[in-house]
Amino acid sequence: MKKRIAIFPGSFDPFTKGHEDIAIRGSQIFDELIIGIGHNSKKQRYFSVEETAQSIREIFAAYPNLKVEVYEGLTIAFAKKHDANFILRGLRNTTDFEYENSIAEANKQIYPDLETVFLITSAKYAHISSTIIREMHKYGQNLEGFMPYKLT
Repeated sequence: MKKRIAIFPGSFDPFTKGHEDIAIRGSQIFDELIIGIGHNSKKQRYFSVEETAQSIREIFAAYPNLKVEVYEGLTIAFAKKHDANFILRGLRNTTDFEYENSIAEANKQIYPDLETVFLITSAKYAHISSTIIREMHKYGQNLEGFMPYKLT
């Protein structure tokens, strides 16, 4: 049987408790889960991609089937590079589903062997978004309870 390898892609700017929830649950479903931090050189990040990657690695140090990589380009190319047969995506609401479903359909056209698996974010984290966290951080708010690590 082929190894079940999944990519959990995102900008993770920053990585939230909701992302952590999806990654932990995904690590129980797949043989290998690669958290792929997409790096778009044309988009300005709020938090350093290197610090984000290192923080995520530390969170999941006890998960031998989970690794973290930074990548550029299309997610499907990153998936092919790792011989992944799944993309894992978290859904907070129906708006997320509409957006993610369109991407999943396009990916399936280009890479037919790639299945997108959606997990519903646990209710206690569904209200958390990276956009909200960036705004809270910008104005000095306490982020405890929103993120699985402390920002430097």
